[in-house]
Amino acid sequence: MLAEKLQKANSEKPKPNILVIGDLMLDHYIFGSATRLSPEAPVPVVNVQRERKIVGGAANVASNLVDLGASVTLAGILGDDTFGSEIIEILSEKNIETSLILKDDSRKTTVKTRVIAGTHQIVRIDTEDIHDISAALSATFLSGLDEAIEKTDIVILSDYNKGLLTSELSLAIIARCDALGKKIIVDPKGLDYSKYNGAYLIKPNRKELAEAAKKVSVHTQADLESAASIIFECTAAAYLIVTLSEGGIAIITPDDSKILPVVATEVYDVTGAGDTVMATLAYCLSLGFDIEDACRYANFAASIVIKQIGSATTTIDEIINAIKNIRK
Repeated sequence: MLAEKLQKANSEKPKPNILVIGDLMLDHYIFGSATRLSPEAPVPVVNVQRERKIVGGAANVASNLVDLGASVTLAGILGDDTFGSEIIEILSEKNIETSLILKDDSRKTTVKTRVIAGTHQIVRIDTEDIHDISAALSATFLSGLDEAIEKTDIVILSDYNKGLLTSELSLAIIARCDALGKKIIVDPKGLDYSKYNGAYLIKPNRKELAEAAKKVSVHTQADLESAASIIFECTAAAYLIVTLSEGGIAIITPDDSKILPVVATEVYDVTGAGDTVMATLAYCLSLGFDIEDACRYANFAASIVIKQIGSATTTIDEIINAIKNIRK
């Protein structure tokens, strides 16, 4: 029934229009083999065989949404550099609307370079500036969002704590969404969740929830509910969706909680899995599914992408097939 419901809604309902706002980055993968140690230091020597560049952060959420079947507008900030131009080029090739992406000449575009030998990541090298955007740039950015918010079915804030989504800007965006009757869902970062006050749904992972709620650990369902109560108090969100890795996904409201078990059978790389969950939630909510069904579909979507190396995406057809295969 779950697979049939998704297939029916996806074929009969209008293509969702979704606005993604957040931190943009480039994921640079260097693949090779390592069969010996360097004579200069006790580190492996990687013989490079190929390289790959894909969009990350909020851009990966947008990429996931396009592959699911949505029409996507992406808003964010890039450095005025070659890497920023590469991101725009990749996004344009995927037919993602980029007119709301601004250049900031005071920062470098965030680039994460991962060196992978076989199936093992050897090292990650980050190049970035994470200072807050200026008040002037923030005002310009905000002023450009109104038309996109008005046309969208749902808004995603994809916060990677890289300087775009300051408290002031986040709250201003949420206020505009509220004024226009648009639901806004948040992939959070950092310790201050009051910046998301008024959001409909917030999706931390277990570690992020524990840190934001100032809890030593969050292991049991009672722990989750206790930590969530602190977040509800400062955000007034309707839902917290907590990804629990091998524990599945928790759906928490101020009055109740439920845990959906994990459906993954193999795990090669969890990079970007949270972005896939966020995109699938937004897509399914835009189609009219309730929270529980949306989370079930997101759970299956995550089980698909973590079987692949690097940030990956999935499709509705793949999700439907994964659901059907579980039944066998």
